[in-house]
Amino acid sequence: MVGTEFLQGQGLGNQLFCYVSARCIAEDLGYTFGTAGQEQLAVNIHSKKGMYFMDMDLGIPISEKEKEQVYQAYREKEKRLYLKSCAHDMTHGCYVAGADEDIYKIKDHTLLYGNLQAERYFVRHKEEIGKWLEVKEPYDSYQYTKDNLCIINMRGGEYTDIRPLFLRRKYWLDAMENMRRIRTDMEFMTVTDDVAAANRVLPEVKAYHFDLAGDYVTIKNAEYLILSNSTFAFFPAFTSKTAKKIIAPKYWARHNVSDGYWASEQNIYEGFWYQDRQGKLFDARTCREELEQYKRSRKAAGENTGPFTEKEVRQQEKKDQFFYYAGKAAGKIRRSLGKHGN
Repeated sequence: MVGTEFLQGQGLGNQLFCYVSARCIAEDLGYTFGTAGQEQLAVNIHSKKGMYFMDMDLGIPISEKEKEQVYQAYREKEKRLYLKSCAHDMTHGCYVAGADEDIYKIKDHTLLYGNLQAERYFVRHKEEIGKWLEVKEPYDSYQYTKDNLCIINMRGGEYTDIRPLFLRRKYWLDAMENMRRIRTDMEFMTVTDDVAAANRVLPEVKAYHFDLAGDYVTIKNAEYLILSNSTFAFFPAFTSKTAKKIIAPKYWARHNVSDGYWASEQNIYEGFWYQDRQGKLFDARTCREELEQYKRSRKAAGENTGPFTEKEVRQQEKKDQFFYYAGKAAGKIRRSLGKHGN
């Protein structure tokens, strides 16, 4: 049997990636599927109810004793670049890995751990995944499925403290302009885990935070989507039967600072349009081609910058804090003046 473990405190988006990827890999390799830590599914700071809005088949339950005595762990290979993007990337490195092909060499009785977000692992099973993640009828809703309404999914929370992660106001304004090129009468609504942060960054768009199911189905059933660099929105967007256009940040978790690398390249998906810092859109094929060129040029120059001194890290931490508080101050000014500039 091949499976994965739902970890305490793990976000739903990350849990769904681990579940879907591990189940698809088990199926591809001809193994039965099971999961450990089933009681942790969809239990985190955002919800304590568990997975109440789907009937997910979690496979064969794996007990803690079985996990320790019967199963071996396979940890997906990582690759990191040490860059001056932020203090985290200087000390821990920026995660840039693609798919791990060695994952297909695992043996029976293996639990998979890692990012597990590459479409290589699951894209061939798209129709099946839609059934695995089918929302129960009482929780499904098409209230916000309109041909001139675009749903913005903004990630706040701990992201607001991290300059490379928290998307700038310009990203959202550029994406809204790109959507208006499809329909001049396009309207917008934000679904977020952090209404206060959304109101700071984009006060002109009404922001909502429903329960876990409400946020999920509003994204799943939207016709137009502007996504953040968060895992939560991926599977509702990926399994959507209504989405006509999906915009996501180019370079994903390092949209704000990247000079061509992706954090990570696992987050390049067919059917998504990736927007750069100038507001230009790129399809997945173009993003992959550009990334291969970048990696060749970087390899010629040497992979990593660093190591960095403790003084350099402390200086970068101060810069990170400055940009965080400057962003909060700018949001307050916009709200007080009622202006919506860049």
